[in-house]
Amino acid sequence: MSTSPSLASGPRGPRELGASVTVVLDALRTGTQARGGPLPAGGPGAVTEPVRDALGDVLPEHGDPDALRDLVHAVAAGSADPAHPLCAAHLHCPPLAVAAAADLAASVLNASLDSWDQAPAASALEALVTRAVARETGHADGLVTSGGTESNLLALLLAREAHGGAVRLVHGANAHHSLPRAAWLLGLPDPVVVPTPTGVLSPAALDEALTELSGGGPVLVAATAGTTDTGAIDPLPGIAAVCAAHRARLHLDAAYGGGLLFSDRHRARLTGLDAAQTVTLDLHKLGWQPVPAGLLTVRDPDDLTALRHHADYLNPADDTDAGLPDLLGRSLHTTRRADVLKIAVTLRTLGRTGLGTLVDQVCDLAQQLAGLVDSDPRLDLHDRPAISTVLFRPAHATDPAVAALRRRLLTTGRAVLGRAHAGGRLWLKATLLNPATRPGDLAALLREVHRAHQEGNPR
Repeated sequence: MSTSPSLASGPRGPRELGASVTVVLDALRTGTQARGGPLPAGGPGAVTEPVRDALGDVLPEHGDPDALRDLVHAVAAGSADPAHPLCAAHLHCPPLAVAAAADLAASVLNASLDSWDQAPAASALEALVTRAVARETGHADGLVTSGGTESNLLALLLAREAHGGAVRLVHGANAHHSLPRAAWLLGLPDPVVVPTPTGVLSPAALDEALTELSGGGPVLVAATAGTTDTGAIDPLPGIAAVCAAHRARLHLDAAYGGGLLFSDRHRARLTGLDAAQTVTLDLHKLGWQPVPAGLLTVRDPDDLTALRHHADYLNPADDTDAGLPDLLGRSLHTTRRADVLKIAVTLRTLGRTGLGTLVDQVCDLAQQLAGLVDSDPRLDLHDRPAISTVLFRPAHATDPAVAALRRRLLTTGRAVLGRAHAGGRLWLKATLLNPATRPGDLAALLREVHRAHQEGNPR
């Protein structure tokens, strides 16, 4: 006699789920032990083979009760682990345990925030949390998004609709690639790209660009607080003043740097942020959330009326008139999960002081790594870190040698570093988002770099 698969929710859900969670935790442990480092050794082929073996027939005739254990083990063994101190390539944070636990609860409850009757409590929580986070940026309201790319797309959409369907994007060459892509997706004119030879958008260069566009229609300026390559923060007060003088709308992409708002030591570096009409934030960077955890905050809540949408089975007019919240105008998505729960739990559990301490720790780690690089004659440092990103390279190495060194670290499973072009050269990029990293780990990272460089240049 066959039995029905267990459900994660309902009266028996917690007990049934508990058994599966035990399996998952054990598989995560054994998979991590099998990997033994920041990522698996051997490159793509070596990773694919055990995954293929664990997966077997994707849709077998009869199910396999060991699939949960086998596949979680295989994926854990083949993952890049952001909690490992030598995994420091990208804006890829190790999530907090409390946030991951809350994310499990969101999955179990399976609320869908496209209508109130699917998510009564989650919709109330989202409204409270997004407005509270928006107040941190000096704004009135906010939306939960999948991340910076969606937030930037929404910012351009709201600007286009606020200006009657036409707007010209102006951004620095240091801006995130999602901004010009959003302009393309929305059918906007080709953006005006302002050169950023120093790595940040100059107010004087912006003023010159806006003067040339004068009389050509509405303009949206996108500035950056935390570039992907170096973490650089544009001079926000000066940019805001130029935008005000030209009556240009301002959007601020603070997907990386927005987390500085939690830190008493670093918050002032975002002075001028509240002058923007919209601000992109990503709490799956300097917020230590499981992906996704993006937000877009808006100064004028009326801008959000552009997102209003009607589907009679989700937000009929008489339900809305009767007081049921209309959720379709809170996102570009229809079905969407309650990602706000993990954000709310984290903010409430750690508070401003706890989150600010984590921000300070990773910023300090970046300064320590930069100091180690700067004191080592075998290495070149690009610049002092702006947030928690450090660019460096072996002295006298060619760009192809730097690229090959990085791949050697990856394929041997010894360290995970990113890469970035700056100042006409290719650099290794360490993005430090793990507050548990210690000074000895930083020294170990540099030892692996030297070792990999020597392997590529045997004498």
